[in-house]
This record gives sequence, C-alpha cells and structure tokens, in this order.
Amino acid sequence: MKYFTIAPPPTLAPYVRCFWVYEGEASKAEPYIYRGYADGCSELIFHYKGVYDLLVNGTAEKSFAAGIHAQTRTFSRSIIDEDFGIFGCYLYPYALPKLFSLPSTDFTDQMVDFSSVLGIEGRELEERMLTAPDVTERVAILSTFLESRLVQDHREEPRVFSSIAHIVQTRGLTSVTDLSSRYFFSHRQFERKFKEFAGFSPKLFTRIIRFQAALKEYGSAKSLTDIAYDCGYYDQSHFINDFKEFSGYNPKIYFSGKAEGSEYLEA
Repeated sequence: MKYFTIAPPPTLAPYVRCFWVYEGEASKAEPYIYRGYADGCSELIFHYKGVYDLLVNGTAEKSFAAGIHAQTRTFSRSIIDEDFGIFGCYLYPYALPKLFSLPSTDFTDQMVDFSSVLGIEGRELEERMLTAPDVTERVAILSTFLESRLVQDHREEPRVFSSIAHIVQTRGLTSVTDLSSRYFFSHRQFERKFKEFAGFSPKLFTRIIRFQAALKEYGSAKSLTDIAYDCGYYDQSHFINDFKEFSGYNPKIYFSGKAEGSEYLEA
C-alpha cells in the first residue's frame, strides 16, 4: 500500500486541507475492504485505477469513478478486487457551498458523482483527472478547476466560517456557546448558519471532529486513557460510545491495528 499527502497551493489553503494519493493491490482471490469513518470534512474522489464498490448489508453496490464524498456521521465499507489508485482532495467543511453554490446539508451523508452536480463541466473534469498521466498533472488540473470555481462565488464569507475553522483547528476542544457569542450570533442563528455551511449541528460536528482527532493518535505511544483525555473525553464511556458510533469499532480494536482497511495507516 502507498499513501501520501500533498499540500495545496496558497490560493486554495483556506478551503483545501490537502491532496492525497492512495494506491494498493487487490485481486478476486484477495479483495481489499476499506472502511471509512465519520468525518466532518468532505472529499473529492477520483478513481484513476480500478473502482471501489460500496458494501451495503454485505452486498456490493456500484459506486462512482469520480465524485463528492460528503461529510458523514457514520462509517462505511467499500470493496475492490483489482489493483487501485485513488486521488483525493480533502476539504474544509464550508468548501462545498463555496465551490458548488449549494448548502452543505444537501450533501450530508451522501456520495454524489460530479455530473449530477456540475453536468457537462463535471464530466469533463472527471475525464481529465482520470486520464492525467501523473499526480503532478492531477494536482494542477484540480487546483485550476477549484480556483476557477472560487472566483465565480462573489459572496462575502459568512462569519460562521471562522467558527467552523476554529473547531477543526482546536480538534473539537472548544465551547460551542463561546463560539456563538464570540461571532455575535444569536444561538438560533448560529445553529442555522452553522448547519448550512458544515452540514451538521455544532454539537454533532464538534463530536465528529473530536473523534477524528482521536483517530489521528494511531501509532502513538499513548494509552487509551491518555488519548481519550487529550481529545476532550473526560470519561472512558463517552470515548468508547462515540468511537463505536462513528467507526463501528471499540477503540481497542482500532488502536491495536486490527481494524478493517487500516493498512494505509502504516504506509
């Protein structure tokens, strides 16, 4: 397995967390199953070699070759029985409304192909990305596309962007009430605007970001107790319950390296 990330150009850094590449081997005799976890951030996905199928109740269902994997509150499973190569673009939560002029709630918990959102423009982007000769060219193509989409959006950035970014940057270790007052929102207005641009309520979003912070502790020498505490869980039961809800696993399984589709963590 090969997995690595690429920093975005400065013009995209406020909206793109990173580009990434994931390549691996699989066959009909030894298919590979990948498990995706709950995430408050969305991704743009391009399968340039092989295409994963979604596993739904044990049955494989066709997925897209390229599209949007939006923010999600639960885990998913995918399977592939051939060698694969995927190029991804990991976005900040509020990037989808800026790029596609639709509220984040329209995408929550969904995987949508580009043609459904962008029509001919989406199909052309997919073709260019999937036929590009290498990673450098894919970064260039997608960067140019994203920059052009951002230029088309002339709306002033809502104040709620700062609160969403603050939660991500502090790994969920922040008070939603404090954020509401800091950015001069009434609680109701804050909830509404936050959901429009993040896809989730502030409370659920913060829980998911905190869970994601815990995932990133994989490979550290910390005990589960220390990981839970450092990520803002003040008792083990909340840590275990959130982990099970958002990953389907007890944290012991994940941090032992026995979780399904976790090979990329060792790459």
